[in-house]
Amino acid sequence: MPERSSKKNRDKNMERMSAAFKALSNETRLAVFERISLGPCNAMLGKDERQCVCSVADNFNISLSTISHHMKELRNAGLINCERKGQFIFCQPNDETIKMMVEYLNKVIKK
Repeated sequence: MPERSSKKNRDKNMERMSAAFKALSNETRLAVFERISLGPCNAMLGKDERQCVCSVADNFNISLSTISHHMKELRNAGLINCERKGQFIFCQPNDETIKMMVEYLNKVIKK
């Protein structure tokens, strides 16, 4: 029975990584993710270590709705976590998913 559980976990992890890599395959989405990973929001500098949506959007010459769509895709892929605080929505990379991707890529490199 443990083998079945292990296979299910492996399949679930592969599914999560596939969704994450797919989300990052879009150039704009990759740039949005990179911006989110840079650190604190300019609007709340010193008060929060996460990026707010408004700060991310200020760095791109595309509509806020398009930025929101890309952030939704990143969230759905498990690459970012978002939380609303008052009028701001703060986002940060999901360390668990990133670590899983790095571990996978390290295994591929070693082969």
